[in-house]
Parts: sequence; structure tokens; C-alpha cells
Amino acid sequence: MITLITVLIVIAAIALILIVLVQNSKGGGLSSGFSSSNAIMGVRKTTDFLEKATWGLAGFIMVMSIVCVMLKPKASSALQPEIGAPAPVNTNAPDLSTTLPTIPSNTPAAPANEPTTPPAE
Repeated sequence: MITLITVLIVIAAIALILIVLVQNSKGGGLSSGFSSSNAIMGVRKTTDFLEKATWGLAGFIMVMSIVCVMLKPKASSALQPEIGAPAPVNTNAPDLSTTLPTIPSNTPAAPANEPTTPPAE
């Protein structure tokens, strides 16, 4: 059901994008193509239709988004820790935060005061 609502939201969003692109901010756009007054829908009716379609699609997207959130299955409270509660500790994993790397006993350690490379001349 959520997938169907999501698909409807995407289709409505694409239609809204197309309708907004057809409109012109100065009142032209698609309605400017109808120069004669005996057209099927007049200039004024085309502008009214595009404006109503814009508001209708925006409202549809808003309502469907709210419905999609309401239909989303809620996670059980046993899986989510409460706010302020300490995180559960995994006792099977070793604690590596306090261990230091060890140097194998068969490798000689270089003295700290001797340079490892000869000085450049």
C-alpha cells in the first residue's frame, strides 16, 4: 500500500513540475498560444485550469505524504532503546580500546637516540 502511495506521489510531482513549467509568471505560457477568442477553452479558462491544477496537485501530494506516514508500520519499543538509556553492550566482542600493539620478541628494537638514516652532506 505504501508503494502504491509513493508511486502516486511521484506521478503527481512530475505532473506538478510540468504544469508549473507550462505556466508563465506574466500570465502568458500555454494561454498565450490561444490568441483567438473562439478557442476551445479561452485564455482566461486555461489560466484558471492551470492554477487550479497546481493547487490541486500540491494538496494531493501533501495529503498523500501524511497518509503514507500514518500507514508506515511502527517499530516495536523493544528494539529501540529509550532516550537517555545506555546503549546495550555486546559481551561477545573483545574490548580492544585498552590493548596496545605488541612488538614481536624476535625483532630488534632501534635505539631512540641513534638516527636511522645517515646525515646529508
